[in-house]
Amino acid sequence: MNNIKRCGWVTSDPLYIRYHDTEWGVPVHDDRKIFEFLILEGAQAGLSWLTILKRRQGYFNAFCEFDPGKVARFSEADIQKRLQDPGIIRNKLKVRSAVTNAQAFLKIQEEFGSFDAYAWRFVDGEPITNHYTSQDQVPATSSQSDAFSKDLYKRGFKFTGSTIIYAHMQATGMVNDHLVFCFRYKEVMA
Repeated sequence: MNNIKRCGWVTSDPLYIRYHDTEWGVPVHDDRKIFEFLILEGAQAGLSWLTILKRRQGYFNAFCEFDPGKVARFSEADIQKRLQDPGIIRNKLKVRSAVTNAQAFLKIQEEFGSFDAYAWRFVDGEPITNHYTSQDQVPATSSQSDAFSKDLYKRGFKFTGSTIIYAHMQATGMVNDHLVFCFRYKEVMA
């Protein structure tokens, strides 16, 4: 019997467990990885995160290993090819938003030097560590995700509402929402 305590949202699916135990909540400062999470979180809107995790390799392949420069240059033919790809969620708005977001992502990199420098300003450069003891205490949004989302929309991003951005902030370690009893809670702070 496994006595490891994890956050309440983790199911028994090995993919979910591996994601929780190795990635979720770990601070990310690599622009390509941040772009990956923006694409994946946008694709997840209205779906379960597990659905997206199961297609992560498909997204990696379809979106040029999450290279924003390449995705930003997708032609209409490139978009249509992705809309036929069973390895991803073939939602026209979501696929097109990945291209739009890649273009806006590059503009932010140009303005701030990196997307990382831009994004982490919304948490003053340090992860916010919350102290929740139950899954129902974890919010869907925060004042930081509201501000981040609003600024992204102003810059032309799509599928970056406050709920999606809060999930992105959790995934990339801008917010530590591991429950206090979870074995990862203290590990991601180290």
